[in-house]
Amino acid sequence: MEIREGALLIRAPQWAGEAEIRTFVEKHRSWAEKHLKKAEAIREAGKEIRPLTEEELRALAAEALRVIPGRVRTWAEKIGVTYGRITVRNQRTKWGSCTSRGNLNFNCLLMLAPPQVLDSIIVHELCHRKVMNHSPAFYAEVLKAFPEYRTWEKWLKENGPLLMKRNP
Repeated sequence: MEIREGALLIRAPQWAGEAEIRTFVEKHRSWAEKHLKKAEAIREAGKEIRPLTEEELRALAAEALRVIPGRVRTWAEKIGVTYGRITVRNQRTKWGSCTSRGNLNFNCLLMLAPPQVLDSIIVHELCHRKVMNHSPAFYAEVLKAFPEYRTWEKWLKENGPLLMKRNP
C-alpha cells in the first residue's frame, strides 16, 4: 500500500486472492486513513503556495551552484569518497541522485530547506559511492557520517511535498 497523488494505491501479487487483499487492507486501515488525511492536508496547504517564477528558480539554481560544490567537497573528504560532475536541476520528484560514474545531481529547491537537509541529501548521495543501493549497509554508512540523518530525512518527508509545490 502507498499513497500516490492523494489516493490509496494497492499492489498485490497476481496469485493473491481478493479476500487476502481485503484482509491486508483492513489490517492496515488506520495507516491508510492517517496517510490519506496527511496527503489531503498537504494538498490543501499547497493551494496557498505560490509557485516560483522562472527568475526566482534561476536565482535558486545559481545559489545552489555557489553553495553545493563546497558542501560536497567537505563531506566527500569526511566520508572518504570521490565524485564526478555536480549538476543542479529543477527536479519534480527527486532531491538528489548519484550515477554509477559518481556524477551527482541536486534539486535547486534544496536551497529553500534548512542547511541540515541539504547536508543530509549530500551525505546520502555521497554514500552511494560506497554502496550503490539502499540496503542496511548503505544506511549504516549514512548514519556513520551524519548521525542526525533520520531527523532531517523526516523533516524532508513532512515538508518536502510543500517545497515541491513551489515548482512552476
